[in-house]
Amino acid sequence: MPELSDILAVILGGGRGSRLYPLTRMRSKPAVPMAGKYRLIDVPISNCINSGIYRIAVLTQFNSVSLHRHIAQTYHFDTFHTGWVQVWAAEQTMQNADWYQGTADAVRKQLFEISASKAPFVLVLAGDHLYRMDYAEMARFHWEHDADITVAVQPVRREEAGRFGILKRDAAQHITDFAEKPKERFLLDQLTSRDDPERPFLGSMGIYLFKTPVLFDLLVGSSFDDFGSHVIPAAIQSNAVYGYDFDGYWEDIGTIRSFYETNLALARPDPPFNLFDPRYPIYSHNRTLPGTTFVDSRLHNVLLAEGGCIDHSEIENSVIGLRSQVRSGTVIRDSILMGCDYYDTPEAAQSAGVPMGIGPGCRIEGAIIDKNARLGAGVVIQPFPRGADLDTDLWVVRDGIVVIPKDAVVPAGTVIGPESN
Repeated sequence: MPELSDILAVILGGGRGSRLYPLTRMRSKPAVPMAGKYRLIDVPISNCINSGIYRIAVLTQFNSVSLHRHIAQTYHFDTFHTGWVQVWAAEQTMQNADWYQGTADAVRKQLFEISASKAPFVLVLAGDHLYRMDYAEMARFHWEHDADITVAVQPVRREEAGRFGILKRDAAQHITDFAEKPKERFLLDQLTSRDDPERPFLGSMGIYLFKTPVLFDLLVGSSFDDFGSHVIPAAIQSNAVYGYDFDGYWEDIGTIRSFYETNLALARPDPPFNLFDPRYPIYSHNRTLPGTTFVDSRLHNVLLAEGGCIDHSEIENSVIGLRSQVRSGTVIRDSILMGCDYYDTPEAAQSAGVPMGIGPGCRIEGAIIDKNARLGAGVVIQPFPRGADLDTDLWVVRDGIVVIPKDAVVPAGTVIGPESN
């Protein structure tokens, strides 16, 4: 049987990340901070390392500087280890003058690097999902069935089927049909794969394990741009494509709403995803930071990162990121503070007119405050009705959630909310 060292993991860095804007205004989607101290890219890389897969390539294109820096600072194997984490950036060559046009096209444009790795198998992963999976078990399934392609699948409810690529699988776990985000009832009835009336469908998780020659056959000379919409449906007609069952926690965090709700769920006493599992840790950049200090403050259901200072404040159902500064008299509820990349200086605070962090006497609810933001004294932020979208020069509303962009300066006394507009 093959070994895990025969697998090359390719993580798709995503395109412009418009669904996560403005969090992606200055960074690529996999570089977006999450859970106080991590970045989205840490999840698939950690899954690979915990599974024993140590050759990892990250395909990037848009706003990729911070992602490159994070990977370079974080993932180092020692001199006697054969593993590596590399960034494969989109580039113009004599053969190709175009940028990546989709997930499959991104991999197609890196087939030379994949060939140079001499890996017999390629594991294709997304960079904007939160889950914990042992890819070694999926690989064993792939090898035992002598599959050309294995797709990780999870049970899906009827009302959620329109969000997924839905797969039809037979008793031998062979995939026989596929439809991308089907909504018609007659089509869904034809795609039922499970006896469970609550979750009768199988949805693709966007995780694919290929035999490398099969991947080349499907991509070379084809016009396929996307794995879910093009490659997998075509492969079902000509190749042995199998579905590997996964029924653990998995969440697509590619929208502002899903990002917001997933992060806040991690602050609950019974979070659906366990960040504290010692067997399968989530790795990230090691920082030399002091512990966060509290001065006469009240915290309830808070996920708190290190390096901050909470002064005479009240925080509830929130995520507080690295180096966060929350000043006296502030109340924060149902919000995400991504924190700061560095500590403020008196000169920088004087130049900006507002110190970095959250000023005194603020009231913040239903918001995402991106890194290095400066909120003056007495700023009030209230959530908008769900579904509301609004763009201003200073802040953005997506699906009712107020987002303060990275490096923004919000003057003292600013009121943001549905009644203020």
